[in-house]
Amino acid sequence: MNHKRVHRLYAEEGLSIRTTLPRRKRAWRYRQGRPGATVPNEIWAMDFMSDQLFDGRPIRILTVVDIHTREGLSAHPRANFRAAQVVEVLDQLVRLRGKPKSLRVDNGPEFAGRLLDHWAYLNGVEIDFSRPGKPTDNAFIEAFNARLRAECLNASWFLSLADARARIEEWRCHYNQERPHSALGNLTPNAFANQAQPARELA
Repeated sequence: MNHKRVHRLYAEEGLSIRTTLPRRKRAWRYRQGRPGATVPNEIWAMDFMSDQLFDGRPIRILTVVDIHTREGLSAHPRANFRAAQVVEVLDQLVRLRGKPKSLRVDNGPEFAGRLLDHWAYLNGVEIDFSRPGKPTDNAFIEAFNARLRAECLNASWFLSLADARARIEEWRCHYNQERPHSALGNLTPNAFANQAQPARELA
């Protein structure tokens, strides 16, 4: 029995052998899509954006959106962000709104580290990571970031970090209070959230 005979028998039977082992990939939780949020504060989406001041100094902006109401919960700029600062922003939001059930994030080091994982465990929050190369896994935050980029970041000349914070926060408040969304029945995010709140309390 030599390799030529083995090859002939396998060919006759229509069999095949993998020459190399398949590369194992991470088992992502959602392969067919994700369930949508049905009530306010159920799912938050988080992401980072980058920009710079007038003198070229870089800044990073942590954005957080409520998936159900489309509210921009945070658009907080800093010179740099570490996991501790991400947790600090989340703690501030939790004090104002309560805890979400789930956080949708990408696989950045600030989100994939132990500190955020520890915070989520202590608060009973599930961290839902996007698949690499799949921006549609976090489409709501991508849409919010696109509007922030086009309407505020690209249109502004930030003189300082304090100036950036003031202008970005002004834009966020305008987005929540003055911008109707067709997906929300042409209500603004704040109006939709106020309308949904009594139903949530009755449930």
